[in-house]
Amino acid sequence: MAGAAEPPEGIPPEGSEEEYRSVVFDESFVNAARLQEFSANERLREHAPAVRRRVGRGLNRQLVVLVVLIALAFGTAVFMGVRTGEVTANSPSARRAEPLRTTVIPLVPQDTVPGVADVRSLYAHSPAASFGVGAAGITLPTPRATEHYTQVQVQSALTIAKDYLVRSSLDPQVLSGRSDRRVRMLLDSRQLDQFDHSLQRPRADGRHAATGWLTRLDPHQAVLADPHVPARVQGTVRFEERGGMLEITSDHTFAYAVRPAGADAREAGAGGKDPAAAGLASLLTVRREMHFRFDPTDLRSHRTELLISSLQAGPLDCAADSASRLRPVLAGHKATSGGPSEGTNPYAPDGSAALCGTLADAAQPVLPGGHRAG
Repeated sequence: MAGAAEPPEGIPPEGSEEEYRSVVFDESFVNAARLQEFSANERLREHAPAVRRRVGRGLNRQLVVLVVLIALAFGTAVFMGVRTGEVTANSPSARRAEPLRTTVIPLVPQDTVPGVADVRSLYAHSPAASFGVGAAGITLPTPRATEHYTQVQVQSALTIAKDYLVRSSLDPQVLSGRSDRRVRMLLDSRQLDQFDHSLQRPRADGRHAATGWLTRLDPHQAVLADPHVPARVQGTVRFEERGGMLEITSDHTFAYAVRPAGADAREAGAGGKDPAAAGLASLLTVRREMHFRFDPTDLRSHRTELLISSLQAGPLDCAADSASRLRPVLAGHKATSGGPSEGTNPYAPDGSAALCGTLADAAQPVLPGGHRAG
């Protein structure tokens, strides 16, 4: 038996291959070597150093892996770019805004419009006695999250809708026709052309009525009796998500106390009309139903898109142009043209009318000791 220091098979004879096995390298080891010695002929021919650096297979594999990774990264970037383009093309911000559809219905008084000198008495004896004062009359529902909109986003949409109602219906600058800038600032930029066209060249075509966007009086005929309390207001607001968009519908009745403008007051005293009615306050009632729509871009920019606006207002004259400005029939006056025989009450939640309606007697204030009909 061989000793512990000897291999089991014994010591190979001197000069045999087994003697050099521990110092002979196999082919894989040689191929993996980074340095390769030139042969004698190569050293004489090229005058090169004794060794040269080899590009091994390991480096080739690294290059292949690097190229594959670059290709994958490039392909992923192209794919994501295409997907982003598709999402952008189909996103709410990329769609075209619908034009606002408007309906303006003047309500004709059946008799002489009543009036009184005291504005508080006018409101107290009218159907608007219990209405809120100004913006306080526009109350909002409790916001809740929808499928794609958080509670905070719903609250933001409700706030924008209220801002629009306040600016377009209660701002004295807007009501007098002196400015519309603050209303314009709240509109989706894709509707600004229609808005500008409606205010510059209004017409009753269902698309370009200025009074479909905002409430404004003819300053040559009527002014607010109390600019500090432009109107008494009551109504409802509701919201829902539809087609990935947040929609808000409002339905409010605004009761304005108005007086004749200066020129009309002088004419009333000198032109044979009722001099007792000159300068008296009368009630102009406007019912506005509006449909707002919001996408995330609108919410971030504090703007809204208007879809539908329906307005009923009286006492007005059907012969007057109500698409441009509201020209109320004032205290002591009658309308020059009549409407349907059945009156429309803008205070009633189910009130409806034709393109020209009759203002119901129940919508007029009953003023003891004041100027009465007839």
